[in-house]
Amino acid sequence: EETDMPQYKAPLRDMQFVLHELLNAEEHYAKLPAFQETVSRELVDQYLEAAADFCENELSPLNQVGDREGCTWNDGVVTTPTGFKEAYKKYIELGFPSLSAEEQYGGQGLPVSLGNVISEMVGTANWAWGMYPGLSHGAVRTLEHHGSQEQKDTYLPNLVSGVWTGTMCLTESHAGSDLGIIRTKAEPNADGSYAITGEKIFISAGEHDMADNIVHIVLARLPGAPKGTKGISLFIVPKFSVNADGSLGERNAVRCGSIEHKMGIHGNSTCVINFDNAQGFLIGPENRGLNCMFTFMNTARIGTAIQGLSASEGAFQGALAYAKDRLAMRALSGPKAPEKEADPIIVHPAVRNMLLTQKSFAEAGRALVYLLSLHADTVEQGATEEERKASDNILSLLTPIAKAFLTETGSESAKHGVQVFGGHGFISEHGMEQIVRDTRISCLYEGTTEIQALDLLGRKVLGTQGAMLKDFTKIIHKFAEANKDNEAMKEFVEPLAALNKEWGDLTMQIGMRAMQNPEEVGAAAVDYLYFSGYVTLAYLWARMALTAQEALAAGTTEVDFYNAKVTTARFYFKKILPRVRSHVEVIAGGLEPLMSLDAEHFAF
Repeated sequence: EETDMPQYKAPLRDMQFVLHELLNAEEHYAKLPAFQETVSRELVDQYLEAAADFCENELSPLNQVGDREGCTWNDGVVTTPTGFKEAYKKYIELGFPSLSAEEQYGGQGLPVSLGNVISEMVGTANWAWGMYPGLSHGAVRTLEHHGSQEQKDTYLPNLVSGVWTGTMCLTESHAGSDLGIIRTKAEPNADGSYAITGEKIFISAGEHDMADNIVHIVLARLPGAPKGTKGISLFIVPKFSVNADGSLGERNAVRCGSIEHKMGIHGNSTCVINFDNAQGFLIGPENRGLNCMFTFMNTARIGTAIQGLSASEGAFQGALAYAKDRLAMRALSGPKAPEKEADPIIVHPAVRNMLLTQKSFAEAGRALVYLLSLHADTVEQGATEEERKASDNILSLLTPIAKAFLTETGSESAKHGVQVFGGHGFISEHGMEQIVRDTRISCLYEGTTEIQALDLLGRKVLGTQGAMLKDFTKIIHKFAEANKDNEAMKEFVEPLAALNKEWGDLTMQIGMRAMQNPEEVGAAAVDYLYFSGYVTLAYLWARMALTAQEALAAGTTEVDFYNAKVTTARFYFKKILPRVRSHVEVIAGGLEPLMSLDAEHFAF
């Protein structure tokens, strides 16, 4: 049936701008031994076009179907919405699941960064669908890094091809993000396997009808293990056991007890999974489960940052089309479309503000996600230990910023999408309120904004005595220095340089206060994260403005494209970046106003 829902168009030109012009991805790949022979700009663009075609024509039309129908649970069996299964089959045929996996297990051995660019398209077209193949990546990475040879041979080929999917079974109902207090237990069996018993909740894609087998990666405790995070081990628990010849054996004692009724992402099954003496196999060393998990934590968090980027892009596409078309009122300076009964709403400054906010978050968010993805390539494939370490430091600092800031701004962009549509935005058929509901979870899972903020300020910045922050502020400083005499860049470079210095000063202030009372870190963390996010995006907008100005100076034929980059950068600096001032003021307010009211006096 026809709806007014915006159909997704992949922003290929912008993706190519970020990859090829801003970040010089081809040079980046040429520096990594694994890719220097194989990965060219041409290859990247071919993959992007194939993915765009799939996302626009197969996934986007199913987005609303998935929201409306949701998944159904019947006696442990989960059925996905109409068309999901068929689209997944096509996705496997096109070879997308195996993109960045190791070649010896049937992977294509291509960069993680290319996979992430494709994930952006999949996610904007249909986030709920994209979670089914998306969650397998964590399972594949965990096995690649920590599995025994036998485990790799048994599970990787089918996980890599996408014929099987994988999940990560971490949290439990009483634990949330505090994995140190999980209770699922693992008892050794005589044959070297383990009997896993317990209940895991919020397992996305934990049960479905799209794949022949589901391989669960499960955190559990061995008998007598130390308390807390130091006593948790990691296990492989397949839905169907796998015979020596690779065929599927009997059903394991793993069962989906129910699926959650959620605010959004209805097309994805979020499962309660019960393990009742299920057969599992230890991955990695005993009691080192959380360490093994952290291998792909950064990758998973970049995956969630992509959801924020997707929300900004999707909401922007819908709102822009509507704002050009919808007639309401006249411009204050006189009619702009005198032949029509009213002006299109894109003439109004308030509507412009919402659209440009979405655009500036989407385009800088894309730059940030792709930048991190290239660093992730280097961490995995860098030629020297030194390069790998440098990228790992940048990744460690910027990942919590990308995860939390891009999802919060994605949520804001989605809200603007509804607002631009007015009353029509509140009605389901236009698809704008779905983006609001689907994206709200991104601020929660993989660690809430507040937890990311503590990770950033407490662990990454203060925990390294500011060294990790300096690694990045040094990069911004060099950029500002290199361009300080460029007249056309003054409006960007001067405010950026000042904020870059303030970032260090602000950190010192909080650090001094935290020495008196560690709770000061918690009081400042979220505002500190927002400050960091706005400055990081300002740096990327300044770089994009420079790249665009250079293209214009070189006599490009795409004058409008590059001019739009410079004007959007200007909008960001003048209309979005001043938000940092309120965060600085709030940080100055300190801990006391938060703690002086006793908990029992909150309400009477």
